[in-house]
Amino acid sequence: MSDPSCLPVVEDVAWLPVEEPAHVGRARRVATALAEQLGFPAARAAEVGLAVTEVGTNLHKHARQGAVLVRSVRGERDAAVEVVALDRGPGIGDLALAREDGQSTTGTLGLGLGAVARLSNTCSMTSRPGLGTALVARFEQSARSAPERGDALAAGLTRPIGGESVCGDAYAVCRLPDRLVLMVCDGSGHGLLAAAASAAAVREFRSRPTAPPEETVARLHAVLRGTRGGAVAVADVDSAARTVRFAGLGNIAGAVLGQGRKQGMISVPGVAGHQARTIRAFDYALPEGAVVVLHSDGLTERWGVDHGSDLAVDAPVLIAATLLREAGVRNDDACVLVGKPT
Repeated sequence: MSDPSCLPVVEDVAWLPVEEPAHVGRARRVATALAEQLGFPAARAAEVGLAVTEVGTNLHKHARQGAVLVRSVRGERDAAVEVVALDRGPGIGDLALAREDGQSTTGTLGLGLGAVARLSNTCSMTSRPGLGTALVARFEQSARSAPERGDALAAGLTRPIGGESVCGDAYAVCRLPDRLVLMVCDGSGHGLLAAAASAAAVREFRSRPTAPPEETVARLHAVLRGTRGGAVAVADVDSAARTVRFAGLGNIAGAVLGQGRKQGMISVPGVAGHQARTIRAFDYALPEGAVVVLHSDGLTERWGVDHGSDLAVDAPVLIAATLLREAGVRNDDACVLVGKPT
């Protein structure tokens, strides 16, 4: 049983390109199958499929490099289906207009967006002219259910390297009053053995998520012995003290985004499970309204505050999605985790 402070637990089931008509049907089938697997009533599973069809159709018609992520979100009460859509289309200038039924824009996700919003329990999007659009819609087992908001403060995304069905990167989050603890692990290599290493790191983190970051990283180093090992990092975000305490071993990148600037955080060299000299933690200021980002080296570090999302209003999952779109250009497993403390 997961610690309630570490819920919800998210599993990224499938990344699906949507660039031709056949891709729309595949996305619908994957989303419907996941809904059925999670115990959705048949009528509700069909509504999920209809919404994903609308999203996929608009990606195919209007976008470039469109993709849909289908994933499960398991909370304290129930499991939900979440759909994240990304594209490099022309963007939408008027998001409010695009949400109205029957509207079409020169950007993506125009026609049908009203239906997606109506069928889902929550639906939000961000768009930037010239960069593209990101949308996230969540479907609970009942259209009338109030969604669990355990991920309102933090959310992550993972994406496997091309040709692999599992991602060797993973993340976990602990939420406490006035604190948010973030962990990312990049398992060495790719495939099942890398995923096994990062899964071991997630389990160990969840067993004692509130220890100081340097102690947690030392535990992760110990528990990853006998596995492929990997890079790990932990950030303890204290919204009351307005500080971030960060410890990293290997090439996990960390940054605080606030007041119009990106403050990088320091990881020490090494490989968790194999090689670590001195594990250290560093403290950073947390400006009001700041966002904390951790990501694996599947994302380049050459991104800035103006990467395509609105840090002030966008949900963490939308910030993560736009970062993955703009910086996830390497042919590698990728993971990005965003914390948005109050």
